[in-house]
Amino acid sequence: MSTELQIRVEPHIAYVPEQLLKHICATLGIAPEEVTEYRIVKRSIDARQRRVMVNLTVKVFIGERAPQNLMYTPPVYHDVTDSERQAIVVGAGPAGLFCALRLLELGIRPIVLERGKDVDERRKDMARIARENVVDPDSNYCFGEGGAGAYSDGKLYTRSKKRGSVDKILGVFHAHGASDDILIDAHPHIGTDRLPEVIKEIRQTILRHGGNVEFGSRVEKLIVSSGRVSGVVDNHGREYLGPVVLATGHSARDVYQMLQDSGIKIEAKGIAVGVRLEHPQNLIDCIQYHSPKGRGRYLPAAEYSMLTRVDGRGVYSFCMCPGGFIIPAASGPGQQVVNGMSPSNRGTRWSNSGMVVEVLPEDLTEFDEYGDLKVMKFQESIEKAFYEESGKTHNAPAQRMEDFVNRRASKDLPPTSYAPGIHPARMDKLLPERISSRLIEGFKEFGRKSRGFLTNEAVLIGAETRTSAPVRVPRDSETLQHVEIAGLFPCGEGAGYAGGIVSAAIDGERCADAVANYFTDNN
Repeated sequence: MSTELQIRVEPHIAYVPEQLLKHICATLGIAPEEVTEYRIVKRSIDARQRRVMVNLTVKVFIGERAPQNLMYTPPVYHDVTDSERQAIVVGAGPAGLFCALRLLELGIRPIVLERGKDVDERRKDMARIARENVVDPDSNYCFGEGGAGAYSDGKLYTRSKKRGSVDKILGVFHAHGASDDILIDAHPHIGTDRLPEVIKEIRQTILRHGGNVEFGSRVEKLIVSSGRVSGVVDNHGREYLGPVVLATGHSARDVYQMLQDSGIKIEAKGIAVGVRLEHPQNLIDCIQYHSPKGRGRYLPAAEYSMLTRVDGRGVYSFCMCPGGFIIPAASGPGQQVVNGMSPSNRGTRWSNSGMVVEVLPEDLTEFDEYGDLKVMKFQESIEKAFYEESGKTHNAPAQRMEDFVNRRASKDLPPTSYAPGIHPARMDKLLPERISSRLIEGFKEFGRKSRGFLTNEAVLIGAETRTSAPVRVPRDSETLQHVEIAGLFPCGEGAGYAGGIVSAAIDGERCADAVANYFTDNN
């Protein structure tokens, strides 16, 4: 027999198997020998009060073993080698990869075209950014196998639970090598060090079942005839035929330009821009766990989430990375961009988060000449200003947090996780005033809510501009095809329909289903 328990315990019980078993047995009134095994099904930390507790859902098995697929039943992928139906998936980020996997389930052959390199070769190009100040425009933190998420933390928490199965997405990651924890934790996380291996396994699944993955294949043209997209042409002049899923990610600015130049409808979309804020992790632990001793022996590195509104625009934390480090995230020359990531153990001595301000298209009248690319051009202008201030290197401008709030120069800077290095700069002046003034007021409020958060131990590093796509590629809400052109399926974060790894993966699956319907309707 089996039974499910909802229990609430202190960390020293939740994270120590022997102690947890004792608690389970005491709750059930049975001896430990009677328990064949137990499985934690869900786990979340409640740090709202001074006494931090862990909420657990536990499945207990008595006299029997847990079924092999207790948490998740993996999908069946078909061999599509000889399939007459073929679809082109542009981009090998989470939207593209999960679209390809879903196409395999549906018996459709996916051809995945990725402008960048595989995850192993990408690593070498990313190292060159810090070491040699060289950015490969096709292979960097944004472009390449796995997309922007492959080397930016692997956080799998999402609020997008109405559009598809979050559990399925987590299950597929788990089936390809991610740890059991992602099926359990309220805020699941794979880790920068482990996610590339998971991505490689996903690629092997696609190849093993008859799909194709082409690296170094940058799509430069859509093949359009009679108001219908029937394929693409890449930078080598190669044609690939089939309906097209456009899953190019939030930084493929050349794709947005190509769409505009081709007369394909796009729309300016709001984004958020600001800085990366780095604290000592121990300080965040002390604040979040209400203890001068920090997280102690059992608790994980603490996270935080901040949100307010200033002068009608949102000011909030974004992509919070406990026990992580800050990385150079430019996707081309002349850009200074930062992002954050954490290894699986979240074990560094730093905590970082994007701290950003909402920007809407109507705020940017000075960029109206660029039409639907106006938000993208605003984004570019900030990255260029930070790059110029840095002496055209990736040594980033930085300012201590209290100095920024008080609009004064920092005489020195604290140690940082950012490998290319930082130098003192007036971030309050370097950012557009509409951004810096709102950040200042936001930081004051965050400091009032969390005592110790507003401190000169923290440092602002810039610029954080790649929070989401500055363009939406409009699609029909039913067919998921472009509103004006059949056979083109805008997909994922780059098309404006997702905001992270899981939501992008869900949208990829939805687009695969839409492609299957397209084949049925046009048979």
